[in-house]
Amino acid sequence: MQHSQTHLRSRPISAGQLRAFEAVARHLNFRAASEELALTQSAVSRQIQALEEEVGLSLFHRHTRSVELTGAGGILLRAVTPSLERIDGAVRQIRQSAGRKSVALTTFASFASMWLIPRLEAFQRDNPDMDIRIDASDSAIDLDTSDLDMALRYGPASRMASSGAIRLFGEQLTPVASPWLLKSSPRLKKPEDLANFALIEAGDSHATHMEWLTWRRWLEVNGTPKLEGKRWLYFNYAYQMVQAALTGQGIVLARLPLIAESLASGDLIEPLPHLRLDSPMAYWLVVGPRSAARPEVKAFCDWLLVQGALTRQAIGDVPDPDTVDDID
Repeated sequence: MQHSQTHLRSRPISAGQLRAFEAVARHLNFRAASEELALTQSAVSRQIQALEEEVGLSLFHRHTRSVELTGAGGILLRAVTPSLERIDGAVRQIRQSAGRKSVALTTFASFASMWLIPRLEAFQRDNPDMDIRIDASDSAIDLDTSDLDMALRYGPASRMASSGAIRLFGEQLTPVASPWLLKSSPRLKKPEDLANFALIEAGDSHATHMEWLTWRRWLEVNGTPKLEGKRWLYFNYAYQMVQAALTGQGIVLARLPLIAESLASGDLIEPLPHLRLDSPMAYWLVVGPRSAARPEVKAFCDWLLVQGALTRQAIGDVPDPDTVDDID
């Protein structure tokens, strides 16, 4: 006896059909989708046809050399993509928990290079049985759907606490240079003296509305708005800017938390320490809800909070009590 049309369309949809649909929708090409899924093109086509019969509408407009989503296909894709990502993330997490202990986190590249990685050796020495994976990305990643356990983020000091983030430390900006550059150049005792040096900054600070990171703002605050450096050097990332300063190529307006260790070691010198400029940003720890209870994640979070406290002490950071209830 045949199922009625109503009964047919109320059945659970096959996960295989949804994966085939997502692959075709992402590539807009049946051949590319079949190669990714290791299926024949006709098998993928049959999966899509079966799915269209289940939902009762066409999901793709099929042209001679291409396909495009229909309105119904677009609605389904918006639901399928995050669902499959969440399923895949959960499976990866289960597989990881069956083997070695591991922690996966995301942060932006400069923070990973300048703050996190130099400190990791001590943690790994005390936790030799734990694997650490760092996804260095400037894009915010959804911890609800990814296979990452936590994120170290750079965000507004006044707002992120309300999202459940834990404040690690705030930020000040300060001019720094290599000691040999300062010894071999004219004296740098006041802001006006910066005219004798090359000035280093991020090339996209103005375009991305991050004016607090620019020399122009620092110079305006310190009464020299029209000052021009001997020349300008622009880079994409903070670690590139600091590397240029370490090699004596100029003066960089650096983020104090990221160069505290270099100041302590004497690799960089802060010639105008009384002219530090407060930033509206802070550094935050965000833990994924699916990972928070795992012992290894708790251990790594505890270690990060200790490291954050040491950095606050090193830079003299006193947080605004209105932005966070408990920072330790």
